[in-house]
This record gives sequence, C-alpha cells and structure tokens, in this order.
Amino acid sequence: MAEATRLGEGLRAYRLIAGMWIRSTMTYRTSFALTVVGNLLITGMDFAAILLMFSQVDSLGGWTLPEVALLYGLSATAFGFADLLLGSMDVLGGRIRDGSFDTLLVRPAPVLAQVGADQFALRRLGRITQGVLVLGYALVAVDVEWTAAKVLLVPVMVVCGAVIFGSLFVAGAAFQFVAQDAAEVQNAFTYGGGTLLQYPPTVFGTDLVRGVTYVLPLAFVNWVPAAYVLGRPYPLDLPEWAAFAPPLVAGGFCVLAGLAWRAGLRAYRSTGS
Repeated sequence: MAEATRLGEGLRAYRLIAGMWIRSTMTYRTSFALTVVGNLLITGMDFAAILLMFSQVDSLGGWTLPEVALLYGLSATAFGFADLLLGSMDVLGGRIRDGSFDTLLVRPAPVLAQVGADQFALRRLGRITQGVLVLGYALVAVDVEWTAAKVLLVPVMVVCGAVIFGSLFVAGAAFQFVAQDAAEVQNAFTYGGGTLLQYPPTVFGTDLVRGVTYVLPLAFVNWVPAAYVLGRPYPLDLPEWAAFAPPLVAGGFCVLAGLAWRAGLRAYRSTGS
C-alpha cells in the first residue's frame, strides 16, 4: 500500500512539473512547431543514411530495406517515448556538481519524478513522429505472413522497448551519483544503444551482440522479437520463446534500475554549495 501511494505521488508530481514545462513551451507556438519539425528532420537523417547505403547495396548484413526499416522504426519509436519522458535524466550530473540537486531533496515530491520531468521537452515528439512514419512504411512494405501473435508483438515491442530504454536512462542517472558529471557516458549507452538497434545484428561482432543481449538487454527491444516476426534466425541462437520475453525482460530491468537509483540516492553526499 505504501509503495502504491508513493507511486501515485510520483506520477502526480511528474504530471505537474511536466505540465508546467508544456505550458511554458506552448506560450510560443510557432517556435514550438519549428523546433518539432527541426527535430523530426534532424533525427530523420539517420534513416536517410540507411537509404543512402541501400542505394549502393541490395541488402545489409543479409537484411532487406523493409526489414532494416522495421528495426529502425521500432527502435526510434521506443527510444523516442523514453527520451520524451525521461530524456532529461542526463542533466543530473550537472545538478550534483553545482549543488542544485540539494533543492530537489527538500521538496515534498519523489526525487526521481522531479529529475525525470525537469525541462520536459515536447520538441522530442519529432523523433517519435519520424519513427512512427518509418515503422508504418516497414509494416506495409515488409514481406511477412502476419499472424495474430506477430501483430500483437509489434505494439509489445514498442512499449517494452520504451520501458527498457527508460530503465537505461534511470540506471545511467544512478551512475552519475558516483561519477557526478558523466552525461556523455550515459548518452553513449542510451542514444548510442538506440542507434545500434537501428541496424541488423548480423553487421556486428558476436561479442557486441552478446553484450547487448545478456548484459544490457537492448536486443529484446527489437532484434529478438523482430527476428520472430520476420522469420529470421535469432541472435546467438536463442530459443524460440525468447521472442516473447520482452515484457519479462523490461520488468526485470526496470526493477534493477529502480534499485540502482535508490542505492545511488542513499549514497549521495551534498557538495555543500
């Protein structure tokens, strides 16, 4: 009961803080629209690079353009939602360094909700939009014999992928309690992980694929379940049921990230400034 109450308080605090930033953003609607379009175009350059590759080759690691587009759309959409909701976690190191993090500790609201909603940026909707557009193209163009299980697995991949990326944001923020200003290290795993999953696993070395499967479970965002949808061999010869493991993996990773956050918060020592 206490945990449920705490969760409710956190969600309410997040909603209030995010709402404040949204109202501030919507004060200048033209500027907001331009930044969203700019964000869409800039993030869309990643897929433009893939299109450029396919203008020279017929396949990438044995995967066709629609198949790679499916990986890209799933990764970009899932990461876009996580980035929208928790993308400001990387500023925690700066707050710790300049002492402003202490002000969050004395406010009557969960610290994680405050950090997550801080500087909530609606412009990140541009990333989600271009991810959805590419995903829509892939679902139409890909050569797949659709079944009920495969159809249901698509939204499951997006939701579970967002949870996995969100957990990675939280775990990265927890690391900053130790390293203090390590935003670039965090971004290497969050933004870098999102870019990694836009390409098929067959273009990477076995050790890297093993690392993002068993250490950081990013492979369960799209590589493993998408292999089932496309009828392709699973990375690392995983069992067939692994395609349906994303909810379990996402839940477990979320718990671990929460524990890491609690440990980091308890170990925090004020700068005194």
